[in-house]
Formats: sequence, C-alpha cells, structure tokens
Amino acid sequence: MAPHSLKKNYRCSRSLKQFYSGGPFIVSSDGSFIVCACGDAINIVEASDSSVKSTIEGESDTLTALALSPDDKLLFSAGHSRQIRVWDLETLKCIRTWKGPVMGMACHASGGLLATAGADRKVLVWDVDGGFCTHYFKGHKGVVLSVLFHPDANKNILISGSDDATVRVWDLMAKNTEKKCLAILDKHFSAVSSIALSEDGLTLLTAGRDKVVNVWDLHDYSCKTTVATYEVLEAVTTVSSGSPFASFIASLDQKSKKKKTPSQETHFITLGERGVVRIWKSEGSVCFYEQKSSDITVSSDDEESKRGFTAAAMLPSNGGLLCVTADQQFFIYSVVENVEEPELVLSKRLVGYNEEISDMKFLGDEEQFLAVATNLEEVRVYDVATMSCSYVLAGHKEVVLSLDTCVSSPGNVLVVTGSKDKTVRLWNATSQSCIGVGTGHNGDILAVAFAKKSSSFFVSGSGYVLHK
Repeated sequence: MAPHSLKKNYRCSRSLKQFYSGGPFIVSSDGSFIVCACGDAINIVEASDSSVKSTIEGESDTLTALALSPDDKLLFSAGHSRQIRVWDLETLKCIRTWKGPVMGMACHASGGLLATAGADRKVLVWDVDGGFCTHYFKGHKGVVLSVLFHPDANKNILISGSDDATVRVWDLMAKNTEKKCLAILDKHFSAVSSIALSEDGLTLLTAGRDKVVNVWDLHDYSCKTTVATYEVLEAVTTVSSGSPFASFIASLDQKSKKKKTPSQETHFITLGERGVVRIWKSEGSVCFYEQKSSDITVSSDDEESKRGFTAAAMLPSNGGLLCVTADQQFFIYSVVENVEEPELVLSKRLVGYNEEISDMKFLGDEEQFLAVATNLEEVRVYDVATMSCSYVLAGHKEVVLSLDTCVSSPGNVLVVTGSKDKTVRLWNATSQSCIGVGTGHNGDILAVAFAKKSSSFFVSGSGYVLHK
C-alpha cells in the first residue's frame, strides 16, 4: 500500500485575532455586524463568529466616534485629528471629509443628516449629501459627549448630553437663535454619560456618573422621577414592547404578584462600574431585576476597574442586549425560555483583544472547544465553530503560563493549569469549576502535563523542579 502523502501547502480556514481595542463601536441595523475601533484602524466584524470581514486602515488617528447610516451603506468616523470622514462600506473608500473635534455622532432616520457632539462644546448638524453644516448649536459649558435625534421626524428635535451635567433639547426648525434651545435639563451633578428615549418617544432617560437616572417628560420637559442606582453609570437603554426582555419583565411581575404594569410606565436597563445588568421600572424607581454576580472575571480587588461595563446597545430583531466590558469584550445577553420561567443568560462572548498566547489545547475527544492561556489570570475556552468564548476558568492570582487537558474515566474533561502565582489548578471543564489547587513550587510553573495512558496523575515543572 502506498504511503500517505502529507500536504505541502496549507491555508488558514479560521482565525481569531484582535478586532477591538476599546473605544467607539456601532451595530448594524440588522445586528449582523459590528463596526469597532482597533488601534487607529476600523474593523467590520461578523457578529456571528467575530471574524473580521474587512478593515479600514487608519492614519495614526485615535478614533473617538462612529456612526452608521440607517441603510448601513455609509460609515461616519471621527478622531483626535479633528477629521470627520464618510466611508462607503461597499468600496471602503472615503468619499467626504469635514473638520471638527467630535466625541459622539448620530445619524438621522432619513439618513440625510448627521449630528456631531463636539469637544469644543458645540453641537453641529451636517447635510450628508451636500457636505455642509446645516445647524450650529452652542450653549453647553463643557464637552458634549452624546447626541440623539428624536425618532419621530415630525418632532424635529435633537438631544445632547454633556460633561457639564446638563442635557439640552434643540429645535431643528427654529429660525430665531434664541429659540433654538427648547429646554435645559439640569438635574444631574456630574457628566451625562448616556441618553435614551422610550419606545413611544414621550419619555427621555438620562444616565450620569453621579449614579442616578433621571426620567423626563418631553411634553413639558419636567423631571418625572430620579432613580438612585448607587453606581457610576455608563449606559442606559429602554426595553421595547413585544421583545423577549418585555416578556421577561412580565414574567417577573407575575411571579412577584404585583399589579399589572401601567401602560405608560417605562422599563429601562442600566450598566456601569459594577459589571451587572439591572432592569428598572420608572414608576416608583424600582429595581426589580439584578444579576446575582458579574460575568466579568477579575483576579484581585486591585483590578476592580476592569469589572465594569463601558457601553451597551439593544440588538435589533430580538438579538439580545450587547454589553461592552472595560477589558474589550462584547457580552450578548439573551432571554431563554425555561419550563418554569424565562431567564437572562450570557449567550455569547466575543473577545476583542487577546494578550500574548502562551499555551493552548483542544478539549475532549470531539475537539469542539479550545482552551487558550494568554497573558491573563484566566483560561478562555473557545467554541471552534463560532470562535466565540464559551466560558472562562478563573481563579489564579497571576498569569497562566501552561495548561494540559485529558478525558477522565467517568468521561469528564479535565484541565490542569500552571501559573506565575506558583500554584497548579485542576478544573472540571464539564462543570466549569475548580476541583483542586496544588502548591509547593517556589517559582513560575512553566509546564504541566497529564499522564497519557491512565490520566490518573499529572506533573508540573518550575525551574529545575518537577512535581507529580
């Protein structure tokens, strides 16, 4: 029989690489892709498997804001160079530029207008096709952080939030300069980090770093209520009727045997420094759902700053809640219908940035998952088919340097890890739990290995010392 011949040429069938380094991002109208900053470049990333569809190379310009046109054909970007660029996403060519120090952007539902929040305290509105400024609003006393068009075209209003602790409502149709600002909403005591509108467009929500959410009536611009959240907030978003989140809220109402929620009541979600999802009712300022613990893992109290969420967005077509973490991960939360009651679960985790990879191994006989040790205190386990991070093995106090895997006699998949914290840990990957910690080394554990025949023991190596 002729000997088997090995291929001499290979091609990469799938890869996982850095696609997000923190900063601005925007989700497409159908939720199929995410546009995000990666250094001075812009990546267009498939939401299904985190693969990079295409890249727009930067010009040594740190990005500060991104926006998409409603039809997803045009991308707007702004950076520290004070250049606002308009990109054709089909050709990836820059078709227009403007100048301005921009911190946030929003595109009108018609696609014809672009609003920019300026670091120079100004709010500008641009004609996308003509390339000229149509509106010039000034009045904020600090950096403008965000802008939002009212979804009802008949309203013709624009809302802006600033680090001067105020929110301003602007009239796009006013000809008199003095009447351009319809209202100044000044109930915050710190920067306004996020603004959102209710589904009917009658209620405005403003979240601040003063740890409160203010609920405003857009009829008379009065503050209906102030909700104390006791955490620095980075994002607020509303819940649409008919969505799985609305069903989730209804089931919680039924379980608590409370009165039926009034139709005019607004439900909203807050995210911030604690790294947990919380759902609130505007009526009575009640938090009626809070995650028991954060899904963001940190190795010590010194790294608590990495635990928080930095931004969030509701995905279209009932795609769930997208949350961005301080360590460049995208968490997608979905409502799962269980037999007893719906449950909010972390359905997908896209890792935007991996540190230097030190070791990796396939898990189990099917090799469906890949355990990866990077320059972190945790091991990330990836689904090979989707390249999304299925779960993490967290517990080491310092960087994980080595790992090995095996299948035990009962059929459980085991993982052993060695770390700079001078310990080894034995994990049950099936239950995603640590089942043992080994001590005794006096240095970094650079290698670990299971016995290949019996899998009844493993060895670990550190310097000139080998432990069994």
